[in-house]
Amino acid sequence: MSTFVLIHGAGVGGGWFWHLVEAELRSLGHTTAAPTLWTGDDSATLHDYADAVVNTIDVQDELFVVAHSFGGFTAPLVAERLPTAGLIYVTAMIPRPGEPPADWWGNTGHPEAVRIQAAEDGGLTGSSDPYVSYFHDVPEHLADQVSNREPPPPSSSAYYEPWPLDTYPTTPTRYVLCTEDRLFPAAFQRRLVRERLGIVPDEIASGHCPALSRPAELAAMLDTFTRARTEASGIG
Repeated sequence: MSTFVLIHGAGVGGGWFWHLVEAELRSLGHTTAAPTLWTGDDSATLHDYADAVVNTIDVQDELFVVAHSFGGFTAPLVAERLPTAGLIYVTAMIPRPGEPPADWWGNTGHPEAVRIQAAEDGGLTGSSDPYVSYFHDVPEHLADQVSNREPPPPSSSAYYEPWPLDTYPTTPTRYVLCTEDRLFPAAFQRRLVRERLGIVPDEIASGHCPALSRPAELAAMLDTFTRARTEASGIG
């Protein structure tokens, strides 16, 4: 079996975001860790977040690093530091060397992608209402818990400083694309994955929060990756 370290994004309740997926993975025999990374320290860097992840886990088995949304800027730093069998982005931001997270949106063409999709779906994509843009397919009782569990936002240092790696880690990499995502439209994700990772994404019928809306399906997909990791493509 494998160890999964699950890295949360913003606006989803910190490490709690993964609790249903953790239960599913553990039922399959895997070990999991899902730390909450942000503490309100505005000087904390992406390296500090990676340190927090590394210090959380005691790897006894093959390690898979999984990142959701903004967690995509931290996950490769973890994969660079620890022997990692797989790096898995789940509807996550894919950084480029030297790119600050704050610049990612414009560099990737995200605003235009949202505008195009919003014109097609009547303004659902990109809505300022998180129940429309983030949680539209999440059970209401789970969506209602997020605000009470959400940690402070990521630090200014982490958000505005350049991504510190010179290249991607050579770890075999997968990307889970959420076809009903109203934050990162599916067409936008497909293009970004092709341009930045050079792989074909796996897909799940979910909005931006599959760990809350489709936990069993997502866990089953992650479990499948552990069995077929030799087929995953690495980034050189």
